[in-house]
Amino acid sequence: MSTSQPEPLRAAMTVEGRRLSYLDFGGPGRPLLALHGHFNEGRTFSHLARALSPDWRVVALDQRGHGFSDRGPDFSREGYVRDAAALIAHLGLERPVVLGHSMGGVNAYQLAARHPDLVSALVIEDIGAEIEDDLSFCLAWPHRAPTRAALVEELGDAARYLTDAVREYPDGWGLAFRPEDMVTSVGQVNGNHWDDWLASDCPALLVHGTRSDTLTETHAKEMAARRPNTRFAQLATGHTVHETDPAGFAATVRAFLEGTVRGR
Repeated sequence: MSTSQPEPLRAAMTVEGRRLSYLDFGGPGRPLLALHGHFNEGRTFSHLARALSPDWRVVALDQRGHGFSDRGPDFSREGYVRDAAALIAHLGLERPVVLGHSMGGVNAYQLAARHPDLVSALVIEDIGAEIEDDLSFCLAWPHRAPTRAALVEELGDAARYLTDAVREYPDGWGLAFRPEDMVTSVGQVNGNHWDDWLASDCPALLVHGTRSDTLTETHAKEMAARRPNTRFAQLATGHTVHETDPAGFAATVRAFLEGTVRGR
């Protein structure tokens, strides 16, 4: 593992007239595309990228409507998958491992289902094949505040999960996404996706946070049992495994990559 690494390159591409921003952590290693969940953005995977360097070159997309990327015309499943496939083509990534957390995990396994030629392996972090989530609580979050401190105060307990999403705008401080877009997006994520989860057979790692309020242990174990070539790992965290236990998550992912992927 590298102890020092330059800051990632912030770059962008244009897809269907929209700007999609991403972080490229660079290096000589094999490619790994990382897809975040709702409210997050690509830099949530900074610790993972440094932990996997130099063996793996992590590219982390700010998905549509998140981070520094433009809003999409919709937040459909097909739209998210097209964006990920477009970034792989844009950078000429040769069959990357695709890692996804939460909504990004669904995007990852749906990308593998629809474009198996693009994906060499999957790492799915704490999301199921049957999803029924509700993000309507975020509609109460403030649109703008006069200062960063005021915004953080208004966000209350949620602020600790939104550090990367806080931005200064010409009319004050706000978030890097629109809460109403998150509600629309999760409505498209909800549903039964067993067919997509079982459609690919590339090596996969399913990581479950044992204190997750999103994925139950029973459902996670069923997912791992029903899909070929799938390993199962648990860490004593909630839903955001990579943020709650960054060292443990990175070690778990590295062990999977070294034991399963590099030899292929």
